[in-house]
Amino acid sequence: MIYYPDAFLDNLLLEDIQYGDLTCRALNINHQLGTITFTCREAGCVSGITLGCRLLAKLGLTVTAHLQEGDFAKQGDCLISAEGQADALHQGWKVVQNVLEWSCGVSDYMAKMLEIYHRYQPKGQIACTRKNIPNTKLLATQAVLAGGGIIHRQGCSETILLFANHRHFLSEPDNWLQQVTQLRQAAPEKCIVVEADNLQQAREALKAQPDILQLDKFSIEDITLLQQEAPQIAPRCHLSVAGGINLNTIEKYAQTGIGLMVTSAPYYAPPSDIKVRLYPKN
Repeated sequence: MIYYPDAFLDNLLLEDIQYGDLTCRALNINHQLGTITFTCREAGCVSGITLGCRLLAKLGLTVTAHLQEGDFAKQGDCLISAEGQADALHQGWKVVQNVLEWSCGVSDYMAKMLEIYHRYQPKGQIACTRKNIPNTKLLATQAVLAGGGIIHRQGCSETILLFANHRHFLSEPDNWLQQVTQLRQAAPEKCIVVEADNLQQAREALKAQPDILQLDKFSIEDITLLQQEAPQIAPRCHLSVAGGINLNTIEKYAQTGIGLMVTSAPYYAPPSDIKVRLYPKN
């Protein structure tokens, strides 16, 4: 479960509703009772349900979730419905629609990537980076998980990942063995992940016996070559691939046999199309 603090909910609501729905007030329909429904115009893996329900409930509405995070919705399926005063319904309308459209876009993109990937690597994992759109980390995390993905690292304090930008500050930037040894001593409970930018770096990094070697923007040919070499140099090291992995390229990367793909592409997926209807209660 992803926890959404009340302050996060309030910020989302206040971005849009501020002083209430002026149109409702001008038409004098604030206190009429009604219903709102959020419906999928297209099939796909859904997310944002939990947050959408909490946002509507925050406005004093009685809310029903018709599907759960990660469910596959058919075209025309209702995701959420709610009942209450017309002014609250209108204030919840666009905020929740935005949450659902963006979240469902991310989760469905992730699910589609995994469906292709698992044709070749049934146990393979796709991890999303922390390169998410600013201020969307909670939404993004839930959507990625709903789509079947995992999170690469939530922040730089969570895991060890040695980049070239770290090595530039060292007196011996190409001494991979010294760097990996130091990392193991300083963070004995952490997996040691290092990133290489080319074949030469990858081969030197493997000699240092890291836990995971991340190949950044490598060609398919070089990935295939390292797949053959790595077990001989560092039999306990796993390879992961990052850079340029998206729905259009996942199939060719899947065929390399690598069991971990790292991407940020789902965050930038086209939003899903969610239909919203409001009507008075009979």
